[in-house]
Amino acid sequence: MPLITVEDFQKLVSAELPLVDLFGMHTEAIGEGTARMRMHANPDLVRPGGTVAGPALMALADVTMYAVVLGMIGKVELAVTTNLSINFLRKPPQADVIAEGRILKLGKRLAVGEVALYTDGSDDMVAHVTGTYSIPPSAAAVMSRTSAA
Repeated sequence: MPLITVEDFQKLVSAELPLVDLFGMHTEAIGEGTARMRMHANPDLVRPGGTVAGPALMALADVTMYAVVLGMIGKVELAVTTNLSINFLRKPPQADVIAEGRILKLGKRLAVGEVALYTDGSDDMVAHVTGTYSIPPSAAAVMSRTSAA
C-alpha cells in the first residue's frame, strides 16, 4: 500500500510546486513503487515543429518520480532530485502525455527510478527517463525504524 494517496500528493504538489498546475499535470495513480501521471495537451507547451517541448516532458517525468518516491516513503517534502537523465525517442504529437514511473531501488538515502513517457492513445514511448532522488536523513531514520519493527 502506498504511503501517500493520490489526493494528498496532488494537493501537495499543487500547493508547493506551481508548475504542476501551470503545465496541466494530474496524478492518476500511486501504487507501491509506481505512479502514473498525465499532462494535458496545452498549446503553450508546444515548441517549433509542433511537438511538446522537452522541458515540459522532463518536468512531468520529475514530478512522476517524486510521486513514486513519496509513495514509498510517505509525505517527505524535502526528498529532492539529484539526477535526471532523459532519452527522447520520438517526436510526441500535441496530445496528452502519460508518464508511468516505477522504483528501481530504494535505499536509506537514495531512490532510483525510471519513467516511461507516452502520448495518449499510443503504445510507442516518446521518452525514457531515469532519475535519482535524495531522501533526507530524518526520513531515512523513520524508514530504518519502520523496517526494523
